[in-house]
Amino acid sequence: MKIGIIGAGFTGLSAGYNLVKDGHQVTIFEKDPHPGGLAIGYQEKGWEWSLEKHYHHWFTNDESVLRLAKDISYDVLIKRPRTSAYVNGTIYQLDSPLHVLSFPELPLFDRLRMSAVLASLRYNPYWQPLERINASTFLPKVMGEKAYQMIWEPLLVNKFGSYAGSVSLAWFWARIKKRTASLAYPKKGFLPFAQAVVAAIEKQGGKIHFSSEINELKDTAQVHLVVKHGKESTSYTFDRVIVTTPSFLFLKFALQLPESYKAKLAKLKGLGAINIVLRLKNDFFSDNTYWLSICDKNSPIMAIVEHTHFMDKKYYNNEHLVYLGNYLPHTHRYFTLNKTELLKEYDQYLRKINPSYEKSLIGFEMFQAPFAQPVIPVNYSKMLPPFETPLAHVFLANIEQVYPWDRGTNYAVELGESIARIITKQS
Repeated sequence: MKIGIIGAGFTGLSAGYNLVKDGHQVTIFEKDPHPGGLAIGYQEKGWEWSLEKHYHHWFTNDESVLRLAKDISYDVLIKRPRTSAYVNGTIYQLDSPLHVLSFPELPLFDRLRMSAVLASLRYNPYWQPLERINASTFLPKVMGEKAYQMIWEPLLVNKFGSYAGSVSLAWFWARIKKRTASLAYPKKGFLPFAQAVVAAIEKQGGKIHFSSEINELKDTAQVHLVVKHGKESTSYTFDRVIVTTPSFLFLKFALQLPESYKAKLAKLKGLGAINIVLRLKNDFFSDNTYWLSICDKNSPIMAIVEHTHFMDKKYYNNEHLVYLGNYLPHTHRYFTLNKTELLKEYDQYLRKINPSYEKSLIGFEMFQAPFAQPVIPVNYSKMLPPFETPLAHVFLANIEQVYPWDRGTNYAVELGESIARIITKQS
């Protein structure tokens, strides 16, 4: 079959890779000049490797993406970086049961109680009963108010903002269940990895058009796409089309969709991402922390991630690279600020952690994405859009269908594999 795929993020790339292996004619359209979606990278002068605009890594149990890397003979690095939390003005390493049990901010009984709850969630294989439970109601009851208010409530609020009170326990379970102490990262960065997948698709006859935006999708006996390449538009016809863009974009170009279906998709909520990447002459964290979760509801920053405490700074011209990460509604005022204005918003808080960081500042960039994190309320499985859409030859496979697991490139790849199997069964 002739198959069109909208989007060259890892869902689109995975679907395309598997479909060309099954003998289909595949054409992928991507509005950006490079592949990777939310894992898209960039490269500064003097860097050997690219860096993601929005921080990414894999867990060592991310089977789908690691299998894809192995299948195309792409090297993956595995390391155990230090993960910490910022609590009451101090950085504490909290990336193992021993560190949790020795955490001095909580009484021993509360530490034992919290550890027992986390262990029970980690080794519980059943998420379905949990999706009916509200995380913000359950956690303080079982962990105790003090542990919840000190650690978990600030993390939920900083992640989901006004939606924090509606998040399902199934989402929290997935975060605990999947976490591994060691992390994996594709050699040279996610952009070269995505480009290697593109090369594997093209080697088997697939086509990929970059800087190509979908203007219109119309489904009749076949699917007709009008695609804008630069200043020119071209029409294409396919037997099947897979849409991997966020749902709000799907609604914009698929005008045939019935109003009832549009209303269901419109109910799905999500947050955008804003990341500042600092380039420093010296370390930001003196204790070699890679990931710092900010347990402070008044913080303007959700997480601080020192990438070069995970991957060696030698690949980045010996610069120390630090992400300042946030998930926020796309209507938040931070999305209206330029990079200098946004760093000024963060500056006072950053100085609490590293008073002299600005003295080693080489430069910094800001990156935004209007949709990066779905909000997962209770009973999300009842809201989950199916792959099949009301348009007979059009399928939807996007970030909002990753459930119960949290979004990420591993589940994007898994989603692409799933939709490819469905398409192939129809051929």
